[in-house]
Amino acid sequence: MPRNPWLVAGGLLSAAASLMHIGCIVNGPKWYRSFGAPEPLIRAVENGDPTLHWMTAGIAVILATWSAYAFAGAGLIRRLPLMRTALVAISAIYLGRGLLILPVLSQADPRPFDLWSSLIVLGYGLTYAIGTARAWPLLSQKESFA
Repeated sequence: MPRNPWLVAGGLLSAAASLMHIGCIVNGPKWYRSFGAPEPLIRAVENGDPTLHWMTAGIAVILATWSAYAFAGAGLIRRLPLMRTALVAISAIYLGRGLLILPVLSQADPRPFDLWSSLIVLGYGLTYAIGTARAWPLLSQKESFA
């Protein structure tokens, strides 16, 4: 299968986001603050509560899994189960989260983090959606194409 640059890019973006989440766990409150985590959760981490770390680790695992699906869809690694379903769902989740920019724009004084994070995630969603659409004929094949 020819490589799909859209899904390769999507995989790299998700991998980078996963690593940034791991960076927050490793580097603590300063990183959580710089990436816009809610202050009450950051204060809980400062007081020894591991809940935010566990949530962040879960997100990192999800993002790493999404990266693997993008790479599989691009033909870089072996085919994964439910390829089309997973890539459509990942695209929809990223696009849905990105579209939260619409209510943010209607706020009188939106937080810059809300604007930038929505735009970034919208870009992720478009990357996955375009890559999935371009790979669709090959994704419907049952045999491995990696």
